[in-house]
Amino acid sequence: MSYQVIARKYRPQRFADVVGQEHVTDTLSNAIKQNRIAHAYLFCGPRGTGKTTIARIFAKALNCTGGPKVDFDDNDSRVKEITEGRAMDVLEIDGASNNGVEQVRELRETCQYVPASSKFKIYIIDEVHMLSTAAFNALLKTLEEPPAHVKFMFATTDPEKVLATILSRCQRFDLRRIPTALIVKHLAHIAGLEKVKIDDAALYAIARGADGGMRDAESTLDQLISFCGDKIEEPDVLSMFGLAAQGQILNLSRAVLAGEIHTTLHQLNDLSQKGKDLGRLLSDLLSHFRNLILFQVSKGDLSLMEVSEAEAAALKEQSTLATTDALTRILEVLADAELRLRDAASKKILLEVTLLRSIEARNAVSIDAVLKQLNALRGQGGAVVAATAPAPVAADVSRRTSPPPVSAPPQPAAATPVRNAPTDVGGYTFAEAPATSAAPATSGDLESLWSQLVDAAGRVSPFMRTYLLEAHPVSFEKGVFIIGFDPEFDDHRGLVDNSKNHAIIQTKLAELGHPNSQIKFIKADAPAGRTRLAPTVVPTAAAPVAAPKTATASAAAKPVAPAAKEKPSAPVPFNKDDFKNDPLIQKALEVFKGTIVDVRA
Repeated sequence: MSYQVIARKYRPQRFADVVGQEHVTDTLSNAIKQNRIAHAYLFCGPRGTGKTTIARIFAKALNCTGGPKVDFDDNDSRVKEITEGRAMDVLEIDGASNNGVEQVRELRETCQYVPASSKFKIYIIDEVHMLSTAAFNALLKTLEEPPAHVKFMFATTDPEKVLATILSRCQRFDLRRIPTALIVKHLAHIAGLEKVKIDDAALYAIARGADGGMRDAESTLDQLISFCGDKIEEPDVLSMFGLAAQGQILNLSRAVLAGEIHTTLHQLNDLSQKGKDLGRLLSDLLSHFRNLILFQVSKGDLSLMEVSEAEAAALKEQSTLATTDALTRILEVLADAELRLRDAASKKILLEVTLLRSIEARNAVSIDAVLKQLNALRGQGGAVVAATAPAPVAADVSRRTSPPPVSAPPQPAAATPVRNAPTDVGGYTFAEAPATSAAPATSGDLESLWSQLVDAAGRVSPFMRTYLLEAHPVSFEKGVFIIGFDPEFDDHRGLVDNSKNHAIIQTKLAELGHPNSQIKFIKADAPAGRTRLAPTVVPTAAAPVAAPKTATASAAAKPVAPAAKEKPSAPVPFNKDDFKNDPLIQKALEVFKGTIVDVRA
């Protein structure tokens, strides 16, 4: 006899031999036992999962001697005829090459003839989605009301291309990809029958490369036996098909989770130079991080995933290196890269950038965490304000660009009495200043110092300067600079009242001639008629600050006119389109999945 490939030699001949499709074989077996046999069946699923094989077994069960019955005799003459492809009453038709109206008309004519020796005349049409629309329409009437002795069995890898009128006339069975563990078990059984020694790692590599298709796995094993002889090891499988070893994938993922940029890029370069399939590598990384998330969420339930013992141990180890949110962000980066990989001019460069972005995503802070921190700061300042999502976006952009535009606030209303309630700021309790003592009387020196302080501090932190423009100086006595926020802007006090901003303001006060100063933020009404500082452009480079005043010079200086009489600086021209089209603004919108609702200058 001529050589027969493994995929044909070990093709299942009974329902019990089919691997991983019990939901289909059990249903067909029960239908035969209950004599509920339909006139048309459609088997859908990926390649190599058993569509045509199940159709042939079903035909044997229907046309065997004394049938229909599930437990037919393999030595039955009618069964042998179907197995060898010479049964006159079981016709297999290739839908790709017989897709015209003429072939369907011929099929309709032969349907009228009774079977030659069997109980049913069975038509198995493979790749039925390749039939033309006219051929489908010509088949409709016969398919809906065929003669009692005719059964149709269709197989397709693309059921979406089959007309809905055909689908509605068939019982549909969807075959799924075969689990990796079942493929490994079946290949080990075949290797034993072929007297081939193969290690578990090699079997797992073959099953992983088959991607759920048993025929692909069997063809790979057949090719490896020709290549390696009677002993197959994992490196043989990896070198032949360009797969990365399981240990290499685990090491690469561990480097990403640890934030080791050099190690990550070095390992990727090694895999690329050894000719590994980068697309397959990305797919393996996606699968591994998906398993990590499932492992964390399910608290170690391995039944939700198909992993080997080595990978199970790695999942337990790596699940402690990152939170579920971090793993989700990494998975999103990898999934986005998979969509762009097929169009990339250089897959290696795209994968390098993807791994770098994955490391950044692992260390990034989620928007929810930022909101919680802002709420905590507001709570420390005594204000109760509902946080909104756009706030962190604005904060992030303002750190890297010029200060965001500040809308001109309404003129403050007439001063109203403020309760002298205690306020907790930075761990100290201060009494709120009453409205009548919100600011010293015509303190020109204080207003001038405040203007210089806001300008100097704004060069260091544009974000803080935005909120200082909404504040006003209350007093500067005995080394304590008290800064007040109008009740209208009191909810912003918690955003600026922290140790970092205290240190910046203290440093700038020291540069202006007032060392060892303390800072306090309180809620206090601004003096009636006071003009707020207008926003100005803050230079990116540090500008020279004004020379500090000495105590003598300060005392002898001529009082400056009240701030209310000072002419405010001209507003900075602002273009809404330039703001919306700014690259950093667009990047922030992309990162936070946001949209610009309104822009005010």
